[in-house]
Amino acid sequence: MKTVDLHTHSTASDGSVAPKELVAMAARQGLSAIAVTDHDTLSGIDEALEAAEHFGIEVIPGVEISCVWQEKELHMLGFYIDHKNPALNRFLAEAVEKRAERNRSMLAAFQADGFDLTMEDLTCGYPETTITRAHFARALLSHGYVSSIDQAFKKYLNPGRPYYRDREKVSPEESIAAIRAAGGFPVLAHPCQYKLGWAKTEELIALLKEAGLRGLECFHSSNNQEESRKLRSLAMKYGLAPTGGSDFHGKAKPDIELGKGRGRLIVPALYLDDIKLAMFLA
Repeated sequence: MKTVDLHTHSTASDGSVAPKELVAMAARQGLSAIAVTDHDTLSGIDEALEAAEHFGIEVIPGVEISCVWQEKELHMLGFYIDHKNPALNRFLAEAVEKRAERNRSMLAAFQADGFDLTMEDLTCGYPETTITRAHFARALLSHGYVSSIDQAFKKYLNPGRPYYRDREKVSPEESIAAIRAAGGFPVLAHPCQYKLGWAKTEELIALLKEAGLRGLECFHSSNNQEESRKLRSLAMKYGLAPTGGSDFHGKAKPDIELGKGRGRLIVPALYLDDIKLAMFLA
């Protein structure tokens, strides 16, 4: 059975593997396709597409856009986007600048309190990378301020902790519109991670369906079987394509393996075929 991974990250955002190596890893794993879905950036796609020609694997140009609904941060995946689309690139550039303002504020707060952190620590040798809180967590770990990535978030970086800074918010409706305007297929990423409860999760899905949502990430490394089953039922109820992916980040999430998640994730290529059919029929 052919399998795919429709949620991966590279050094273009907060992954530890360069886009071309991500494609090579996918080929070695025997995957037939991967979606490169870096946070709020398209900068790794050209490199990944070039590598795809060498390794004979399909690379789906994608993105993962951070947005906020009722004070809860959500993530919207976009598949098969035109990564050269000017409007989408402007939209993401604005989102990245909002993130950059937040990052500068966080870094200044750490430095003011005596933490030996620099912007170079955050970019890890990739100055064009999109910096996220995960970069701060890795820098804190490398300097010995924390003993784990999880501790960095719980102690310093999560909402309500001393160095968390909010940023100007992008709505999920805006994210969906931007993805669709670039010819893409918008998918709500890992719904169970938002801890909304099932009634509120369904309310969100129904709202986003009306806004143009086309898919639901039903299979993810953080899900158990029952959660995936319930999400699959919601996808069917609202006429959304079920999708799945590992959310691979490399060393940033060392327990998550490309294409396999935490060892049990299987996303058949048939799900990708359904997405292609839905796009063709739209």
